[in-house]
Amino acid sequence: MNRLFIIIMLVASISSCRTTNKITKKMDMQENQKSNSKNTDETIPKVTGIGGIFFISDNPKDAKDWYAKNLGFEINNWGGVSFESRDLNKPEEINSLQWTLFKKDSDYFAPSKKEFMINYRVQNIVGLVQKLKENGVTVLDEITTYDFGKFVHIMDNAGNKIELWEPTVSDKK
Repeated sequence: MNRLFIIIMLVASISSCRTTNKITKKMDMQENQKSNSKNTDETIPKVTGIGGIFFISDNPKDAKDWYAKNLGFEINNWGGVSFESRDLNKPEEINSLQWTLFKKDSDYFAPSKKEFMINYRVQNIVGLVQKLKENGVTVLDEITTYDFGKFVHIMDNAGNKIELWEPTVSDKK
């Protein structure tokens, strides 16, 4: 009789745990959906994603060939790779992440001594630069506008140069 009682209690506990796990998972999914829909105000100055990964190579041509051969990178006409993705909150938008190698003697990363640089996609670059200056962040140059967006460079507190990019409206679609 005691064994039967223990078995019944175990089954009841397991069923209760499964129900609790299902409820918890459902609540987590709902919370994730809420958090994904937060801060969709495009006037808030902030980073919205990664726009590019850049790094130094002793021999960019050989490195590009290696990435193409071994990882299937499709090198485009300007010597980099564009990875496309979609924004969860705006699935109609096509985003791209740029991968580019630079020659070892390139000064594009200066004044950083690091061999890599991240390009962050941002919204409201003007407001973000103002906020960064107020926070004492080193802003290396003025915002520059090109056909494909606005750019500015900053230094983080570890000496890494960071490129900030606000795509043009046409690049967001």
